[in-house]
Amino acid sequence: MSAIPLSTIETADEPPVSLWRDAWFRLKRNKLAVFGLAVVLILAFAAIFGPYLTPYDYLSQDLQARNAAPSMAHLFGTDDLGRDVFSRVVFGTRTAFLVAVVVTFIAVLIGLTLGAVAGFFGNPFDRVIMWLTDVTMSVPNLLLVVVINASLKSPITNWMEAQYQATLNPFYRQTIWVDFLLVFGSMALISWPPYARLVRAQVLSIRSRPYITAAQALGLSNWVIIKRYVIPNALGPLIVSVSAGLGTAMVLESAFSFLGVGVNPPTPSWGNMISDGLRVWQHYPHLLAAPAAVLGLASVAFSFLGDGLNDALNPRGNK
Repeated sequence: MSAIPLSTIETADEPPVSLWRDAWFRLKRNKLAVFGLAVVLILAFAAIFGPYLTPYDYLSQDLQARNAAPSMAHLFGTDDLGRDVFSRVVFGTRTAFLVAVVVTFIAVLIGLTLGAVAGFFGNPFDRVIMWLTDVTMSVPNLLLVVVINASLKSPITNWMEAQYQATLNPFYRQTIWVDFLLVFGSMALISWPPYARLVRAQVLSIRSRPYITAAQALGLSNWVIIKRYVIPNALGPLIVSVSAGLGTAMVLESAFSFLGVGVNPPTPSWGNMISDGLRVWQHYPHLLAAPAAVLGLASVAFSFLGDGLNDALNPRGNK
């Protein structure tokens, strides 16, 4: 009997083969993806801890230093009310991340559920869900958001004012929650169809696999099969889509705030800061450059990270 080469013997010390570990190794070799990941982590840190580390409160005004140019005292300068632009940009990072994470989570939850049901059960669920998806995607995003905000903001604000008059609870005077509620709801309403289409396509491919047939033969219910076998095997492309969707949600929120149908002042948002800076950029360019540069950097970082995840999770990416 010929001896087996020692190099072919798998020792107990060697880590087991793992899709996620191999994907992480491939991701680390992609320099642009690593750059995107680093920027995303820095922005996430700024969103969580930045407002506690900034030298000024984002609402603090210094009328003696209005429209000051960038300096050591004010890294990004000040606005027309003497507020520190750097502090407002950092707090705007929290607004952008909060909207992006919540909106993407809601949209993914809706898309994952509807896409899995449509792909696994087929007609009539597939026909109805895909019709709903087509209708939602056919409506212009901006028009839908404007209609939702214009029709619901005033009644909700009036109701909160009536509740304040009846209870004198200061919570009902914090209308920022109305802005966030409408932004979360309207953006999630226009963001779920791509996730539903993606999950449906994955499930249509997965449901004919032998292990699904074996699970059905063992008597497992359809919902158990979807939860244990279908959804976990469809997560790879969904993770890539989510990474890109976070950046898209940030840009959308900024665009809606720029148009006045998103988060409104005095709460800092990159969109309303860009809107304010655009009116005076010829005289005070720093008011436009600072939030626009951070928004552009965040968008590029999420794009690089999404491309890197696509290459890392794609089995053909290492060929």
